[in-house]
Amino acid sequence: MNLRRDVFQAIADPTRRAILLLVATHSMTAGAIAANFDTARPTVSKHLQILTECQLLQAEQNGREIHYHLNPQKVKEIADFIDPFRKLWDDRFNKLEAIMKNYSSEQ
Repeated sequence: MNLRRDVFQAIADPTRRAILLLVATHSMTAGAIAANFDTARPTVSKHLQILTECQLLQAEQNGREIHYHLNPQKVKEIADFIDPFRKLWDDRFNKLEAIMKNYSSEQ
């Protein structure tokens, strides 16, 4: 069964975010990824499955090993979705900062 997973549910989990950070710079095998966590390998395998189903990770067969690497296009889609919210809050904080500076100069 191929479940369609929500990418934001996937990145809500701290272990999955840590896995994404691990493979952000270079591909790694499941065993190498699992060595960074104090959980059972099947648990890490489940996290890798979820991240792969969401297309945040891509699995590449290299001989007998499977190497996982980050899918930059999917990460960019997430960043593009979040960017307008970041800009909105930056604008709000900049306005608040201007008000506070104006208020403190009046005192």
